Amino acid sequence: MSESIENKILLKIKKARRGSLFFTEDFVRLGTSKAISKALERLVEAQEVTRIARGIYARLNTDPILGEIKPTTEDIAKAIAKRDKARIIPTGTLALNALGLSTQVPMNAVYLTDGAARKINLGKRSILFKKTAPKNLATIGKISSLCIQALKEIGKENVTEKEKEIIIKHLKTEDAYRLEHDIRLAPEWIRIIMKEALKK
Repeated sequence: MSESIENKILLKIKKARRGSLFFTEDFVRLGTSKAISKALERLVEAQEVTRIARGIYARLNTDPILGEIKPTTEDIAKAIAKRDKARIIPTGTLALNALGLSTQVPMNAVYLTDGAARKINLGKRSILFKKTAPKNLATIGKISSLCIQALKEIGKENVTEKEKEIIIKHLKTEDAYRLEHDIRLAPEWIRIIMKEALKK
């Protein structure tokens, strides 16, 4: 019985491209949750799959020099958001890092979400989902969302001319419709900086 569940799970994982993330509930049709957990445990022991975090598994990509390539924090956060049908926006140091405003790679990646608030432990790293009001997730541009969060992290009194320049340069690559939409959602002092990106 369990052997066949194991094989079915492995077959499903092997059909996906390497590096794809799977959750325990992706195999819910194959047996009871206890049987699925046991089967996944055995597949991890057999080194057929890798446990990324509690309830999250993958068949890792491999590089001839680097060896196994683990999924990024962003990959994991996006997979969880997709599963939960939730929206997420990177905040704080994560947003600064994504825009090249900080070289610090945060050990704890913090995302705003309209899904459940939770913490995912990834060994030394972690992902924290913070529940927020829907209006804080109403932005539609990837770059403009990051810029708003980065500026909030820096703070009105601390933002330098150099940081403004970098942010405006990034915003100029954002789709104009998305940028105009998101400007209306930003605090007034951030709006002023963002509007600079619309000037020709």
